Amino acid sequence: MERREEQPGAAGAGAAPALDFTVENVEKALHQLYYDPNIENKNLAQKWLMQAQVSPQAWHFSWQLLQPDKVPEIQYFGASALHIKISRYWSDIPTDQYESLKAQLFTQITHFASGSKIVLTRLCVALASLALSMMPDAWPCAVADMVRLFQAEDSPVDGQGRCLALLELLTVLPEEFQTSRLPQYRKGLVRASLAVECGAVFPLLEQLLQQPSSPSCVRQKVLKCFSSWVQLEVPLQDCEALIQAAFAALQDSELFDSSVEAIVNAISQPDAQRYVNTLLKLIPLVLGLQDQLRQAVQNGDMETSHGICRIAVALGENHSRALLDQVEHWQSFLALVNMIMFCTGIPGHYPVNETTSSLTLTFWYTLQDDILSFEAEKQAVYQQVYRPVYFQLVDVLLHKAQFPSDEEYGFWSSDEKEQFRIYRVDISDTLMYVYEMLGAELLSNLYDKLGRLLTSSEEPYSWQHTEALLYGFQSIAETIDVNYSDVVPGLIGLIPRISISNVQLADTVMFTIGALSEWLADHPVMINSVLPLVLHALGNPELSVSSVSTLKKICRECKYDLPPYAANIVAVSQDVLMKQIHKTSQCMWLMQALGFLLSALQVEEILKNLHSLISPYIQQLEKLAEEIPNPSNKLAIVHILGLLSNLFTTLDVSHHEDDHEGPELRKLPVPQGPNPVVVVLQQVFQLIQKVLSKWLNDAQVVEAVCAIFEKSVKTLLDDFAPMVPQLCEMLGRMYSTIPQASALDLTRQLVHIFAHEPAHFPPIEALFLLVTSITLTLFQQGPRDHPDIVDSFMQLLAQALKRKPDLFLCERLDVKAVFQCAVLALKFPEAPTVKASCGFFTELLPRCGEVEPVGKVVQEDGRMLLVAVLEAIGGQASRSLMDCFADVLFALNKHCFSLLTMWIKEALQPPGFPSARLSPEQKDTFSQQILRERVNKRRVKEMVKEFTLLCRGLHGTDYTADY
Repeated sequence: MERREEQPGAAGAGAAPALDFTVENVEKALHQLYYDPNIENKNLAQKWLMQAQVSPQAWHFSWQLLQPDKVPEIQYFGASALHIKISRYWSDIPTDQYESLKAQLFTQITHFASGSKIVLTRLCVALASLALSMMPDAWPCAVADMVRLFQAEDSPVDGQGRCLALLELLTVLPEEFQTSRLPQYRKGLVRASLAVECGAVFPLLEQLLQQPSSPSCVRQKVLKCFSSWVQLEVPLQDCEALIQAAFAALQDSELFDSSVEAIVNAISQPDAQRYVNTLLKLIPLVLGLQDQLRQAVQNGDMETSHGICRIAVALGENHSRALLDQVEHWQSFLALVNMIMFCTGIPGHYPVNETTSSLTLTFWYTLQDDILSFEAEKQAVYQQVYRPVYFQLVDVLLHKAQFPSDEEYGFWSSDEKEQFRIYRVDISDTLMYVYEMLGAELLSNLYDKLGRLLTSSEEPYSWQHTEALLYGFQSIAETIDVNYSDVVPGLIGLIPRISISNVQLADTVMFTIGALSEWLADHPVMINSVLPLVLHALGNPELSVSSVSTLKKICRECKYDLPPYAANIVAVSQDVLMKQIHKTSQCMWLMQALGFLLSALQVEEILKNLHSLISPYIQQLEKLAEEIPNPSNKLAIVHILGLLSNLFTTLDVSHHEDDHEGPELRKLPVPQGPNPVVVVLQQVFQLIQKVLSKWLNDAQVVEAVCAIFEKSVKTLLDDFAPMVPQLCEMLGRMYSTIPQASALDLTRQLVHIFAHEPAHFPPIEALFLLVTSITLTLFQQGPRDHPDIVDSFMQLLAQALKRKPDLFLCERLDVKAVFQCAVLALKFPEAPTVKASCGFFTELLPRCGEVEPVGKVVQEDGRMLLVAVLEAIGGQASRSLMDCFADVLFALNKHCFSLLTMWIKEALQPPGFPSARLSPEQKDTFSQQILRERVNKRRVKEMVKEFTLLCRGLHGTDYTADY
């Protein structure tokens, strides 16, 4: 291989002659990488070594680095470099050198069979890569040859060393195939070839596994090798003998893990379900593990119980449909299901004393889906068999969902508590799913158990038991419509009887009430039995999330039935807000809840409540507005502004959200006079301006102010009209002082809702022109530091074109400057900014004909836009953005065809543009393809993707798989 050293090309531009890739230099760099304490030097060494590995000289130095006198780190690098050259630069190797390369690799593997294991593995991977590149034509019986060569008696290496080296080689071969960069058509050929070759591998593996004289390390390796081969989708019947041998090996604790892995991989391959007879033979083997499983559970041996459970679940989950189809074998499959049930209910608390039960949950989904997919007659039979099983499953899951004793729970780490929380969510999802199978009877079943528990006088019940039953109820009620269930009234009646002694139980009671809020809206007479519990819980900081979210649900769902309770709800909420019991996000939710609540009141009632609710905050804000800005009063200001904007998000008296609810809405009072939110906003407008004047430099405060108006505009829509002139004026002042993205986003909202109304057009036009001219000035000063402003600006321009193209007719708008800035924005490294700019052009180009200034600027500067788009496609922009650039090209073609025909030829003329990798023919083909396609946008996207790969030199490589 040495004469390849001078060959160019393999290393690409990186390997310039100045980089002297000699053995000595490679060794120095490796020494630097491993032993130099300076991180800079390490990084430089690593970079240099990566270039060395792909250089043509690697063919030369790799073999020298493998000399026996070198240390393993150096030998390892040599072996890795060989693998990289073979796997990535195969086309550089002349065919007449294949055989010598193969022979050299075999020799090296034999040397290392008794040497360093990590080097041996790398060399095996290199030979595997070589074999995959030569199969099936240049090396038709690769695997059989490997087996034969390593079994030769005249080798200097002892039998066991040779055997382990062969097994390592056979193990990495399928793994290398899975990750190889072979083109698709070659992959199919090589897969077929390997499938035939497993005939040379499996008999050897069986013999080694069953031979009493085989040492443990060999059998371990055999199981790993088998595990690797079954992932090539080997027919399950061909694996039968090895699977049986692996089951036998489960008794050996040293081989247990490898056996489990091999069996699970063999059973789980997608093709296995075709071999029903083999699957049926596996059921008794799995059932035969029950004693070992019980023993492991008794001894607290979590690893063994986990492994056996994985095997049972792999068989049940992957093949339940195929096995259910064998109706005459229903009893053996039912026995397997019961074994999985045992794994679901394995004693102990997850994740502290057991980690196995969670593995089984998806099995229950699969089994249910398969039963419900049968035709009616067969389904009825299986329903009869499996309904009792699923009722038992509910009991088991609710038992597993129970909290441990308070004392035990106190010792759990926060990580264990979080894992247990997630596990309970998985149980909750499973219960919700099981409801499909068991229906209303499941709710009655839970209700009866809860009723017996709460009314029994015989034994004191544990809170854990009550909590789990309620949790089961809540899991179902959260997502299933329980409005027609006859047990909910009884449940609502039971809830006040629960003696709540514990935070977890109280939380679940809250969430259960929240889950039933829609039912309460249909049965308002019952609100009074649970609302006091919720209001009481609001005062407990430990129940913050559950009590606030439940109140919010009740206020949203039942708002038209809450006026009698409104005064009480507002009073309690005000009290907890003033006492600062809740964290910021819960305070915001609470304000949203109050917004829903107030929406249903008479206007004068709303104003009265708003006054008492907001006054303390307004007073606080007035005080803060006088103070000199500092970090703590900034937090207080942002908090108060957040409370107001959350209140205004949901305070909506117009009921346009609820029109679909039907005639009962007619009983509501038609709001008279101005909108209460507008009244309040007008009252506090001066104050907000005062706060702003001191905090204009602070993005957070500006954002919080903009949020109040943005939320209000979104909720009020047309009702917000009286505020438009003052808000436009304020936004103009804000943006003139310090441009910020949030002000542009709010301007966009105003353009979206009000720009097409003649009365509001003047203030909005004035604001639009002002922010545009300020942003254009920003571009002159250098916009790179403000990608967020540029992004919001592009979105604002696109919205203006969409809603009110007249804004572009104004003489004071410099359309040419806007166009040039948008072209500049296309070159930003931030993806959102680039997307927004492309979005602007796709709105602008269709207006060429109807908006004269737009038509003029496109005619004058359109070529500049095309060049920027071609540069981006040529490699300047991320490949993930190609669809956006394709949209711009498509719009150019559709709306400026004659100009594009001229521009694209000129633009692609210069050699090396947009990429040095393109031939003139490829550029010509691309321009013709684009010009032909004026209807199908998807086709243009495909063309752009193809072209960008050519430009980047990635066409036909495995990178194309990213698409």
